[in-house]
Amino acid sequence: MTIQISIYVLGLLIVLALLFDFMNGFHDAANAIATVVSTGVLKPQTAVAMAATFNFVAIFVFHQLTVAATVGKGTIDPAVIDQYVIFGALMGAIFWNLFTWYYGIPSSSSHALIGGLVGAAVAKSGTGALVAAGLWKTVAFIVIAPVLGFVFGSIMMLLVSWIFVRSTPRKVDKWFRRLQLASAAAYSLGHGGNDAQKTIGIIWMLLIAAGYSSAADQMPPMWVIISCYTAISFGTLFGGWRIVKTMGQKITKLKPVGGFCAETGGAITLFVSTALGIPVSTTHTITGAIVGVGSAQKMSAVRWGVAGNIVWAWIFTIPASAFVAAVAWWIGHHIM
Repeated sequence: MTIQISIYVLGLLIVLALLFDFMNGFHDAANAIATVVSTGVLKPQTAVAMAATFNFVAIFVFHQLTVAATVGKGTIDPAVIDQYVIFGALMGAIFWNLFTWYYGIPSSSSHALIGGLVGAAVAKSGTGALVAAGLWKTVAFIVIAPVLGFVFGSIMMLLVSWIFVRSTPRKVDKWFRRLQLASAAAYSLGHGGNDAQKTIGIIWMLLIAAGYSSAADQMPPMWVIISCYTAISFGTLFGGWRIVKTMGQKITKLKPVGGFCAETGGAITLFVSTALGIPVSTTHTITGAIVGVGSAQKMSAVRWGVAGNIVWAWIFTIPASAFVAAVAWWIGHHIM
């Protein structure tokens, strides 16, 4: 069903979606650079420039827009999509991103967006508007993604410790200061590939509802893809500095070898999730990997209280953004 929407409202919603994409990069920049900055391998300005570059390079690596398809067609019934649902979803996600950024809480932009879609769709049409299969897959990875990050991060740390058992700490540090550049680049590649596609999915969903694209299309218009990758890259370039300290030092103290293992474990998780078309949280992924690296050394190396506070933020993300989205849907219905 094609909705009636003015070109001005359509343009406003696309700009709002790109603003969310920019904030996604801004908010999640810390995930990509926290370890490489906190270990002293790169200066902050250099780290964000590298992360932003590889966010955009992901456009040439992840050709299959599987995550965009999940967000655009697999979370809520396309029949309920209109300008008010999209407006509510984006406002819910943007509010939660701003709130958690202000308080320095590493939370998920991805799940804020999913929560926004759920809240706005339910406000309009009830729970029947939800696509259970896609939502359960996304919700399941709230747990699975950090567990995979934890497993891969700890395995990498144990392997590296075994391989370099006879090396001096100075030699190990020298090697992994170089290798961490590659692992940070790989993580930023995975970040761009998974996260930019979520906004692509939102705009694609809107264009289909407005009749500017077809549900049968395998790909959205190229300008949508390029603009979304560009927006998240610029967001990363400006960086969410409030969260860097929490991710890089408060959970556990990291050295270059630990930073390499955490980033590599996180990157593997993101690559696998993107290939499966699952929108995951880069925040959850890297947090799990950092905890895995710390616990592989010794359990007391992890500040479990800080990790616990982060988990509470994860739990509240979808309900909080859904509630704000429902309110925003009602407001939008009266002002747009």
